[in-house]
Amino acid sequence: MNTFLRIIGFARPFKVTLPQYFIFVFLGVGFGIINLTLLVPLFNVIFNQIDPVEFGSYSAKPAWDFSARYFIHWFYFYFIKAAEYFGKFGSLVFVCVIIIGANFTANLFKYLAQIVMAKIRANAVRNIRNSIFSKVSSLHLGFFSNERKGDIMSRITNDVQEVENAITNFLEVIFRDPLTIILSFIYLFYQSPSLTLFTLILLPLSGAIIGGIAKRLRKIARATQESLGRIVNLTDELISGLRIVKAFNAAGFINRQFDKETRRYSSLYISMARRRELASPISEFLGVLFVTGIFLYGGNLVLNNHSNLEASEFITYCIVLAQILTPAKSISKAVTNIQRGIASGDRIFRIMDTETLITDPPNAVFAERFRTAIVFRNVCFSYNQTEVLTNINLEIPAGKIIALVGPSGGGKSTLADLIPRFYDVTSGELQLDGIPIKNYNIESIRKLMGIVTQESILFNDTILNNIAFGQDKIDEEAVVRAAKIANAHDFIMQTENGYLTNIGERGTKLSGGQRQRISIARAVLKNPPILILDEATSALDSESENIVQEAIYKLMKNRTSIVIAHRLSTIQNADMIVVIQEGRVVETGTHDELMRNDKIYRKMTEMQSF
Repeated sequence: MNTFLRIIGFARPFKVTLPQYFIFVFLGVGFGIINLTLLVPLFNVIFNQIDPVEFGSYSAKPAWDFSARYFIHWFYFYFIKAAEYFGKFGSLVFVCVIIIGANFTANLFKYLAQIVMAKIRANAVRNIRNSIFSKVSSLHLGFFSNERKGDIMSRITNDVQEVENAITNFLEVIFRDPLTIILSFIYLFYQSPSLTLFTLILLPLSGAIIGGIAKRLRKIARATQESLGRIVNLTDELISGLRIVKAFNAAGFINRQFDKETRRYSSLYISMARRRELASPISEFLGVLFVTGIFLYGGNLVLNNHSNLEASEFITYCIVLAQILTPAKSISKAVTNIQRGIASGDRIFRIMDTETLITDPPNAVFAERFRTAIVFRNVCFSYNQTEVLTNINLEIPAGKIIALVGPSGGGKSTLADLIPRFYDVTSGELQLDGIPIKNYNIESIRKLMGIVTQESILFNDTILNNIAFGQDKIDEEAVVRAAKIANAHDFIMQTENGYLTNIGERGTKLSGGQRQRISIARAVLKNPPILILDEATSALDSESENIVQEAIYKLMKNRTSIVIAHRLSTIQNADMIVVIQEGRVVETGTHDELMRNDKIYRKMTEMQSF
């Protein structure tokens, strides 16, 4: 129930939409019932059952009164007038015109109700998608190490769709269908209280059977959505890694994985369909039994004159009663769909309830500029109970170039990730300008930093928008200046549309060196005082590396630079080189000092030289 209430909460604001929806539904259902009740005078005309004595009380025009009695009196007054002036055919025409008018009005209000419903659905879906997207963007990087990207995408798309359907079904179950049943029963009680009481005996049985089916549906629905998430994930991995799949002749292997998962999804879907679709025929069959029982019981009363119902009234009674079956059937189907929506809601809220570990503290300090130094004091960092960094003591003075080197997996990138607070230290303290970095506003800290990674993270957009990424107002002249500093302007102008050229998914229309220069231009445009370069040239060929390295040297001028490098030749001019091995700082010094030490750094340098 808690999950479902949270789902409904996303359909806010209710203040305007729900009253509108209720009014339109009420009027639509009301005119629909009126439309059916008009069958009584219609049958009376056809079966020649008009009794002048009975209708004599309606011969005077009624005085205005907002009540059902007034409208009944008004109808029969003009019904009698039409019969007097035009005969039985005239009264038949009059009834048919009123039926057409009532039907048109009923459908008009039903249409307006559906328009309001569309607004509620649209608002709910927008609110849910925005909330989950915002939540995903705020989560720490470690969260995504344990989650499949395809499953997250499935929750934002498929699960939200199921929740949307659940909201619609809920509002119909709460307002439209019960209202139809209630108004229909009011009419039925008005016609024959004893017969209507008999009809109520069979309703609880139908509800109990449908409820039992729906109760078992939620668990299967959750497993189905999880399987669909794995299918999306496999598809994403295939598209992203298609080059490797082909290179290793692994198409058959990955196809078998996909086939295995789609078989599982099909099995779950069929199992869910069996239960979901069972509700409809069962409710329909129970409805036929229900109406048949009324025909037998009520027909016997009418035939033996044990009821005050005329034949025309009994036929209309049965037609109105049959109309109850449609909303009753809709309710049974809606209940099963709501169970699927709750299962999807559970998966969505599992992400939205994930604790955001990296947050601003109360009274956070805003970092306006970087003045003195970044200092690590006995910093330790663990991930999943595995210690990655141990007792790091390091000072990075403002304006200096600091290189982090060492064997792969030693913790260099993790150490750099602590500075922009992608992660928080487990123990110890990381300071910026003498203030613990946890005390700063996160956005203000990250505004001081520009990051260029080994893998160029670009977006399916134009070159201009990729360089100016994150900026609301784009200064095209500044973008061009940044591109020139990054040695990117010349190749950009050779593309089809220059700076307005779309670079494709993850920049696949560009070469590796071109993508990296776009990333550097993005960092140049940001003009940060602190620069983090995480193996920015290690994936490039020699020619591209020289061009990119030249751009990096321009970028590092007058900035505090933290450079992670495997190619030691690129960092020999650093002000300080820090050697990290197995999460510990094992050497620090300039290139010349470390070469004289004859330890790890010298061995690494000689191996690369060899």
